[in-house]
Amino acid sequence: MIQIRIHGRGGQGVVAAAELIATAAFKDGLYAQAFPFFGVERSGAPIQAYARIDRQPIITREQVYAPDFLVIEDAGLLQAADTLAGVTKKTIVIVNSPEKSETIKKIFKINIKAKQIICIPATDIALHYLGINLVNTSLLGALVKVSKIISLESLISAITEKFAGKSAAVINNNIDAAKAAFKYEGSK
Repeated sequence: MIQIRIHGRGGQGVVAAAELIATAAFKDGLYAQAFPFFGVERSGAPIQAYARIDRQPIITREQVYAPDFLVIEDAGLLQAADTLAGVTKKTIVIVNSPEKSETIKKIFKINIKAKQIICIPATDIALHYLGINLVNTSLLGALVKVSKIISLESLISAITEKFAGKSAAVINNNIDAAKAAFKYEGSK
């Protein structure tokens, strides 16, 4: 089973990101689940969402404590105690930042044994394609490339389905953001 934990702030599309992962996985013929973890938080407060993907039915419903992939929508959350909890030498961390991973480790005094820390300028990508700082589809493009669990085609289909009530421009811009992040050299 592949477990993904997403950290962000209320209003950044954290829950939508987990839902998009699960929908894309279903489209690729996999079992998946997605759910948020938040209480009475307001816009801007730290929140988490989880996704699981497997080739067989998923029974567990608990939070993701030891993620295989950790997606961080706001690099400032690296200072929160729970953001890096459960990271192991098998975890791949994807951070929204224009900095290099070594710089991020120094800035936030990170001493973790993650398999890899990948930084992607998701804010820059989102601002370019969407005109606003909603980084979820950008980061998912990077996750798709790095994880090789779900296909870019299924992510695009999930975005189209999720935003079906929005304008064609909103759908296409989110798809373009995901594709740009997928092509970004830092997300190898």
